[in-house]
Amino acid sequence: MALTPVFPVSPPPLVPITGQPGQGFAVHRIFCVGRNYAAHAAEMGNEVDREAPFYFTKSAHALCLDDSIRYPLGTTDCHYEMEFVVALGAGAHNVPEAAAMDMVFGYACGIDLTRRDLQAAAKDKRRPWDLGKDFENSALIAPLTRAADFGQIGPQSITLEHDGDVAQSALLSDMVWSVPEIISHLSRYYHLRAGDLIYTGTPAGVGPVQSGSHLCGQIDGLSPIRVGIT
Repeated sequence: MALTPVFPVSPPPLVPITGQPGQGFAVHRIFCVGRNYAAHAAEMGNEVDREAPFYFTKSAHALCLDDSIRYPLGTTDCHYEMEFVVALGAGAHNVPEAAAMDMVFGYACGIDLTRRDLQAAAKDKRRPWDLGKDFENSALIAPLTRAADFGQIGPQSITLEHDGDVAQSALLSDMVWSVPEIISHLSRYYHLRAGDLIYTGTPAGVGPVQSGSHLCGQIDGLSPIRVGIT
C-alpha cells in the first residue's frame, strides 16, 4: 500500500543558476571538507593530514540564499568560513580521479557558518560536530556558475570581507586536496548523486560575526556572496 505523508514535506532547496533564469539546482546533500587549507589548519591549532581528507555534513535545509539572516540560536561565538562550492550534476561511486570532473555541474561562492563554541565543546569531549556545524542558515550560497563557463580550477583568488575589511584571502590552488581528489575519495564512501554540494574548505582568517556584521565573499569568475547578520 502506498503511503502518504501525514504533514507537508518541504521541497528540496533550489539554487539559482547564472544565465538560466527560471531554473534551479535542486540540492540533495551537503558535504564539507575539513582543514583543506594548511594556513587555516594551523590557525586552529591543527596539522594537515595528507593521508586522506575528512568530512562533516550539513542538512540540505541548512542551505540559505538570503542576503540577511538572524544571528544563529544557541551560540555566542558564530564564525564565518568562506568556501569554494562544487555542485555535482551526475551520480556514481568509486569514481577515479581522471573521471571526477565529468560529474561537476558548476561552482559557487559559499560561507560555512560555524557555532565555534559548540564545536570546540564537542571537540574537547571527542563528540560529533553536528551542533556546531549543522543548523538553520549555516550553509550560505550564491548563484551557481556552470563549470564550462568557469573553466579550469587554478590560481583564482578566494576572499572574504568582514565589514569592508579583508579577513580571508587565498588561491584555490592552495587547497590541500584538489576537487578531483575530493570527489574520488568521497565516492568510495557514498553513492554520490546529482544535487550533491561539496563545500571544499576555508582559508585562514576565520573569525566571529555579530549582529550588524556584513560579509562579502568573492571568487574570481563566480557570483559574489553577500549577507548581513541581524
